[in-house]
Amino acid sequence: MAIGFDFGTSNCSVAHVVNKGATGAQVETIPLTDNGPLMLSAMCAPTRESVPEYLFSCLDIKPLSSVGEDLLRRAIAENRAEGLKVKAEDVFFGQQARDLYLEDPDFVYYVKSPKSFLGTLQLREAQLVMFEDIVCAMMANVKRRAEAHLQQEVAETVIGRPVNFNNRGGEQSNIQAEGILRRAATRAGFKHIEFQFEPVAAGLDFESGLTEEQNVLVVDIGGGTSDCSMIRMGPQWLQKKDRSETLLGHAGRSVGGNNLDIAIAFQRFMPEFGKDGQTVSGTTLPSMAFWNPVATNDVNAQRSFYSYENLDALKQLKIEARHPEKIARLIQVYQKSLGHLVVGEAEKAKIALSDAQQCTASINLLNEVLEVPVLLEQMEQAITEPMRQVNGLIKDILAQSEVKPDVVYITGGSSRSPVIRKAVKNLLPDTPIVSGNYMGSVTEGLARWADLCFR
Repeated sequence: MAIGFDFGTSNCSVAHVVNKGATGAQVETIPLTDNGPLMLSAMCAPTRESVPEYLFSCLDIKPLSSVGEDLLRRAIAENRAEGLKVKAEDVFFGQQARDLYLEDPDFVYYVKSPKSFLGTLQLREAQLVMFEDIVCAMMANVKRRAEAHLQQEVAETVIGRPVNFNNRGGEQSNIQAEGILRRAATRAGFKHIEFQFEPVAAGLDFESGLTEEQNVLVVDIGGGTSDCSMIRMGPQWLQKKDRSETLLGHAGRSVGGNNLDIAIAFQRFMPEFGKDGQTVSGTTLPSMAFWNPVATNDVNAQRSFYSYENLDALKQLKIEARHPEKIARLIQVYQKSLGHLVVGEAEKAKIALSDAQQCTASINLLNEVLEVPVLLEQMEQAITEPMRQVNGLIKDILAQSEVKPDVVYITGGSSRSPVIRKAVKNLLPDTPIVSGNYMGSVTEGLARWADLCFR
């Protein structure tokens, strides 16, 4: 049994091909939760050290390297020193993980969107192994749920990947990230693994409904990355494994829905935590102190904000600030690990403003609830920089392919925003824009490619 696996920044989903009749292959998404096919890309465990022990003791998944073996031994020793022996029921995934984190952020280790960290260079090998363990645990959970639904083993998978995982590292980042995904999937139990670009997968799903050849610009705005592919499509290509002559160009950047959420949180919410404020002597407070807590997709920013040394710096900032009560909120974010919560409220505001002119965000800091009004024009101003990058991406692919598209196929969860669609329309005013399953087109395309690869 082969599946398409979208290991997404925001959500995970899987699908397989069924009913290869006269009307062509049909794709069935596989429910991963009681609510449907999407599982939030999140995991919650008692401690960080619980993850390698969970893999080894609960799933019988062993490390692949000596560094991984050392990490496991140290993790078990630290857990025993804390009187903790990890059980399967101690580790949660998806919405259950998020709910547990929001209920008591002080006493859990919470990871959301680990895909955002893949491709980060200059990390120690132990850190890379830790990321691999986290991805492996999440993949193993999805695999078990898919097999329970299908009532059979799932041995083959095509995993989606962005054109570029990280803007800074180039192909070296891509190699590192894909290597982590491959090793994690292998450890999770997949025997045969292939990769496909996410915009190409989305295009394959769109192609299944075409009746004539067209040049299609696929714009995939996901949670962590934005990708474009210019693809020649048509019914004559549907069953062909070699698509090299139809792939006219690819471009991708690590900017997506998460970047929009972070920008909104930084520009609109962080003034409530002291951003743009002044010291009693009249100097402006350092902006990095307010960027790092909400930069949840940046390993180094998170490490810097939550470092032991930073607490002293924040306390000193509170002494110097003209409005110390706002810095007290920032210290609350530090002490309760609330960065993900703040960015999550920005995401809710972004969604609400998809069809409204204004909304009110409610940020629960446990000891108070901040009510922050957000206007549509304020959101548009906040996301100016990530939108500039998305515009540049589309311009890159048009220049690279040297082809005017017959149609723009726009997909990805963040592409539902009218701001995104307006940006595409401004660049290609005379080209029709169509959309399909915003959240499922990549997964369904990956399933179609898996059916071709492993038949």
